[in-house]
Amino acid sequence: MTKKNKTPFGIFTESIGLYFSNFSKFVKYMTFPVLGQIAGLTVIFFCTYFYSKNLPSLIDKYAVFNNFDTLVFMSVLVAVPGLIIFTKAFWEYLVAYGAVNSMLDNMLKSGKVYDFNAHTELIKRRTASFVGLWLIFGILSVAAICPFMWIIAIILTVYFILIFQVFTYEPELSPFGCFKKSFNLIKGHFGSTFLLMALAGLLTWIFIPQITNHIFDLIGINKFFAGLVLPFTEILPLNEINSYFTNLQLPEIKSEDIAMMVVTTTVAQIMIQYTLPMRSILFGIWYKELNFSFEPKTEKKKKSSSKRPSERLMEESHKKHSSKKLDKNILKRAMEKDDEDE
Repeated sequence: MTKKNKTPFGIFTESIGLYFSNFSKFVKYMTFPVLGQIAGLTVIFFCTYFYSKNLPSLIDKYAVFNNFDTLVFMSVLVAVPGLIIFTKAFWEYLVAYGAVNSMLDNMLKSGKVYDFNAHTELIKRRTASFVGLWLIFGILSVAAICPFMWIIAIILTVYFILIFQVFTYEPELSPFGCFKKSFNLIKGHFGSTFLLMALAGLLTWIFIPQITNHIFDLIGINKFFAGLVLPFTEILPLNEINSYFTNLQLPEIKSEDIAMMVVTTTVAQIMIQYTLPMRSILFGIWYKELNFSFEPKTEKKKKSSSKRPSERLMEESHKKHSSKKLDKNILKRAMEKDDEDE
């Protein structure tokens, strides 16, 4: 049986179908990683705001607060609760980059996703390598801030778009090996990969956030939250800023506009993060498509009697997170490469 090649548009529509057919499960899975970050930042802001607002009275009552070391210590201390919440949620969000890829095989076979804990454990068991992968990615991202690097950064982003898929499906590779394998997979498929990235970006970074904000505007949700933010934007030194803008012949900024911008930006960011599974599914399918063509035919036909690292990891995760017996006809290692006959 010959494997039928999938077009970028076919992969795009398939990923949308898989995401929305499991929409409620993905929303539940992503809620803490997404809203936890917002909650953590909110706690940090409110704690530091009320601390700074009450600091003069604290200094009057307690002389110890009139000390630089104490001020620094307390500023850090009041931010700790929110920082813990944010860090935990942010880490879970990063883990989701790999865990959703691990779920893909089940979705392709049955159309459903399950055993979230087992798939998440697959990534957490390799924390050191995963952090190393993100560290390299972060260094490249920082370098891309330089305007002279923008064109190069766009090109490298296309070539390295599959690093998290490679990390998930090929646990034997090092972080640098993941970048190398992604680069080799994309070679000769740059245009198709860029098209997939453009389609995913337009849908999940622009269309869905804009539609959501428009709906929230119509039913008054954005206006309600903007009203909650307004008291804090009103204390900003807008008079000084607007006088500077007037000299530059720029329109004045109103506190109401800033409050609304904060709300709409937050809503857009939430929607972008909630649709991470869709993007992971899309590039997971693309990885499988490219990897099938990348592997030598002899390697595709070869059947190994010993279990691969991916199989052993998945079985160990299921033993830890599931009391049910593993059905090998349904639950197969989400990280294993497909053994497909020609």
